[in-house]
Amino acid sequence: MTWTEILAPIKNTEYFTNLWEKVKQEYATTKVFPPKNQIFRALEITPFEDIEVVIIGQDPYHNDYQANGLCFSVSEQVAAPPSLKNIFIELKDDLGVVRTSKELDDWGKQGVLLLNATLTVRAHSPNSHKDLGWEKFTDYIIKEISDKKENVVFVLWGAFAQKKAELIDPAKHFILKSAHPSPFSVYRGFFGSKPFSKINEYLISKGKKPISW
Repeated sequence: MTWTEILAPIKNTEYFTNLWEKVKQEYATTKVFPPKNQIFRALEITPFEDIEVVIIGQDPYHNDYQANGLCFSVSEQVAAPPSLKNIFIELKDDLGVVRTSKELDDWGKQGVLLLNATLTVRAHSPNSHKDLGWEKFTDYIIKEISDKKENVVFVLWGAFAQKKAELIDPAKHFILKSAHPSPFSVYRGFFGSKPFSKINEYLISKGKKPISW
């Protein structure tokens, strides 16, 4: 199945029409990230049929030139935010991989869906679009992946993402939970959690290709 087929039932609702009108109004009247043509970029880079891993973030980065439509990813022209730095520290500790690119497109192209729960944010105002209505849309996506696919790894970092576990069938999928990689919680169970090797071990156990992180 394609994203067009998966999303048709929710996109053809009054709810989504209203949401999209609010989103367009925000872009027309204030500074919003990511750029409008990158709102659905996570879905464009990772086709539904290719999904092997889902990493769930909260909302896009809110400073200039950071957000590019993929959770935790930033464009190369800016410094890595603290959470992304910590993800790379854990990656090196876990697999010995020293990552230089801050854009995570290559993960997306290997079947890692990098999905924020809220897909837009006002500039310099974190979580400012949390009440716009995006979560109904992204919850729908998570549930559709759970219902229509098997043996997907859902990566839930932090309390916010872990609430999404109720949308996922644990009998069909591997749910990986730990603390969030932000500086506030990284020492409470993110460092040392070895998510990248655990993901790859699971994929290999299911006869799938491991991710080249």
